[in-house]
Amino acid sequence: MIGGALLGLAALAAIIVANSPLSDWYGHLFSTVLNMTLRPPGGADLGLSKPLVLWINDGLMAIFFMAVGLEIKREFLKGSLAGWRRASLPAIAALGGIVMPALFFVGIASGEPAALRGWAIPTATDIAFVVAIAAALGSAVPTALKAFLLALAIIDDLVAIIVIAVFYTAELSALSLGLAAVGLVVLFSLTFARVRSIAPYLLVGFVVWFCVLKSGVHATLAGVALGFAIPLSRDSDDLCLLERTETRVKPWITFGILPLFAFANAGVSFEGFSLATMLAPMPLGIALGLFLGKQLGVFGFTMLAVKLRVAEMPSGTSVAMLYGASILTGIGFTMSLFIGTLAFQDPVSLAQVRLGVIAGSLLSILAGVVVLVLARPKEPVPARSG
Repeated sequence: MIGGALLGLAALAAIIVANSPLSDWYGHLFSTVLNMTLRPPGGADLGLSKPLVLWINDGLMAIFFMAVGLEIKREFLKGSLAGWRRASLPAIAALGGIVMPALFFVGIASGEPAALRGWAIPTATDIAFVVAIAAALGSAVPTALKAFLLALAIIDDLVAIIVIAVFYTAELSALSLGLAAVGLVVLFSLTFARVRSIAPYLLVGFVVWFCVLKSGVHATLAGVALGFAIPLSRDSDDLCLLERTETRVKPWITFGILPLFAFANAGVSFEGFSLATMLAPMPLGIALGLFLGKQLGVFGFTMLAVKLRVAEMPSGTSVAMLYGASILTGIGFTMSLFIGTLAFQDPVSLAQVRLGVIAGSLLSILAGVVVLVLARPKEPVPARSG
């Protein structure tokens, strides 16, 4: 719940600053170029030079994606996604929540071929926001429905990782990719060797991240690989290395990385804004993809699976509650903004991405909360005595 609130405050702060006299400072701050140079023994210097916003998006967000990798591994091996019976309904729902938003976006933006590169932007769900709002609503969202939403969002993130790897990879450097592959072999060898200290994983993971970044594949995928490599097996009565790592890194992500990412990427200027701006194909396609595509895809595919008896409705959940939860999956925010930064680099397109993501996510929050509150079971009226 705190994570969602911090994300919202960071995004609001970014919008306020981008529309204030501090807007020039905001732009200059995140366009400041920072350099990093590695000097391997006996080898040539290896350097990286990027603006601050890309150090956040390519560097710090790799830590976030490592946590996503840890969570996906834990849930698939022994959590809410362990086995087809548990994973079937959220997997089917996630499929609908990916297909329908993409169709909405392509249908609306088809007149602008350059905009079609952003087809994946409205397919993402922001775990932090969805879980925070579901928790804040208390009994309006039954426990089984909360678990369904979490599992759906995790599968959604897994698909987003695959989409990033396949569709948003630049020209490849064979040498860097080969070195990254060697690093991955070493990384997973640590798992098979039953190494239980986090330091070797982080050291090799950093080398893999550096090589992946230089290869043209998006560097956050190195974070996912690191998360998958960290072992889940238990050490006596203590938490396993995966769980210890997840516990230690989560506060840094919740209180630092994600709010910083939101502040760096959500600053959309409303200068010259008009209705025509919002109705442009890209922002409209993203907003409607998130708000309408997500809810129709998730709710429609879920109800179809239940009607065909492929899976069962989450216990204690009414159709109205399921519909309200389906609307909440349209909160794309962090993941949608992240995919948008991969799809487009020019300021005009990025501003349209931010506008569409913020509009679609806000509509999903408001409508989802209203439906879930109205669908809340009525408290029984106490009988009168005497």
